[in-house]
Amino acid sequence: MSNHYAALIIGSGQGGGPLAQAFANAGKRTALIESSHVGGTCINEGCTPTKTMIASGRAAYTACGAKAMGIEFKKSSLQLNIETVRKRKRAIVKSFREGSEKRIKDTANLDLIMGTAKFLSSNEVEVTLNEDSTKEVLTADRIFINAGCSPGPLRIKDTDVIEPVNLLTSTSIMELSNTPRHLLVIGGGPIGVEFAQLFRRFGSQISIVQRSAHLLPNEDPDISEEMEKILKEDGITLHLGAQPQWFSKVPTGSIVLQIKTAQGETKSILASHVLNATGRTPNTAALNLEAADIKTDARGFIVVNEHLETTAPDVYALGDIKGGPAFTHISYDDFRILKHNLVSHTTSAPLSTKDRVVPYCVFTDPQLGRVGLTETQAHKLYPPAYPTNATNGTPASEEDLTPTSENPTAAPCRIKTASMPMSWVARALEINEVRGMMKAVVDTETSKILGFACLGYEGGELMSTVQMAMQGGLTWKQLRDMVFAHPCTAEALNNLFSQLGDD
Repeated sequence: MSNHYAALIIGSGQGGGPLAQAFANAGKRTALIESSHVGGTCINEGCTPTKTMIASGRAAYTACGAKAMGIEFKKSSLQLNIETVRKRKRAIVKSFREGSEKRIKDTANLDLIMGTAKFLSSNEVEVTLNEDSTKEVLTADRIFINAGCSPGPLRIKDTDVIEPVNLLTSTSIMELSNTPRHLLVIGGGPIGVEFAQLFRRFGSQISIVQRSAHLLPNEDPDISEEMEKILKEDGITLHLGAQPQWFSKVPTGSIVLQIKTAQGETKSILASHVLNATGRTPNTAALNLEAADIKTDARGFIVVNEHLETTAPDVYALGDIKGGPAFTHISYDDFRILKHNLVSHTTSAPLSTKDRVVPYCVFTDPQLGRVGLTETQAHKLYPPAYPTNATNGTPASEEDLTPTSENPTAAPCRIKTASMPMSWVARALEINEVRGMMKAVVDTETSKILGFACLGYEGGELMSTVQMAMQGGLTWKQLRDMVFAHPCTAEALNNLFSQLGDD
């Protein structure tokens, strides 16, 4: 049965590739099907290339700000060589991709099959080979779907008037040979703000149109507002709470987007290029999931339980295609869970996705690193225990939450926050990186740290420090009293948590 495998993995992303190797190294005959390139979105179109280019933007920003640090360019002007930026990005991507592909090809018991997969049944997959378009039918004891997501469509009227070369995605924008004169970014999530700031540093005029009232709408308003302040300082125009209405094109070839502003006014924005940063769509359409009775949600994401099992027996999904946090590290943790449950420790208690701590970082400059709950989320999960109405025994209303002279026994709130600007951090002042803020959310009953955000210099690294404390069971009081090396950024945690009190 040469076409039968113990494990068949569709997609070689940051979860699928390691999982295929884990099964193969355990002596299981394994097939890994990849439609385009080994490594998935992260290596080829996501983390690796974008952060490589962002490093070039950071270099430009640092050079432009050198005068404030006493360094001046006397005889030459600063110029961008976009071709060098692109070549460097391509070289790093190629190195990562080829390294991953070599490790897979060198793994015994593992067949790498380049082609497009679709289900025929819950244990049967048809593969159309890239090389010659022939079809093969493969069967497997277990099947794992790691097919990822792609940039979603731009749902604005008359988008088709935009020339394809001027309508950009998070993938195509990194292959531009010239910087846009005026880049219009639709969407103010992580992808939108990262590319907006990057191309502003490359010299483009930038406008962001965001439907919600704030950028990064999953953050607390104070964090979002601080990000908005930073991008405005960088010269980026923000249209928040704006509703895109339709596109048109003028004789010069420029693109016009008409929007309705948050104030209800009609406004036109003239741009040379449009970046669609409105979200990503799961790559489920071509998989023929119905043939395997694999259910998806309303947006097309595969439905899984806490053990990553789909609605079909012995079929699992991992990474972005199952919905939830769309981060490389989550995909890799999905792999870790499946490896533990199905390969390494099959007789021990199974691991699950339940209650896992989810960190992430937005690689603007400064970075935004966050882990755990926002203040908004914490208040929903830990509501006050409202007092009982003395007259009829019913729960008191929310108006009784805040103690007053007339109502001194209102329900106490167990959630507290501490925040401070980066301009209070000695290290930030010394290196002239004072933009941003940090914020912690704690539970006063248990002294646990529930969440932390740092929009500031190396915010992701400082967030990771707090994450280790959270997962290690340290309280906010222990961080308040911990001895950190001076003048490292981490010592700012002493001052941050001191705001919560001395008891």
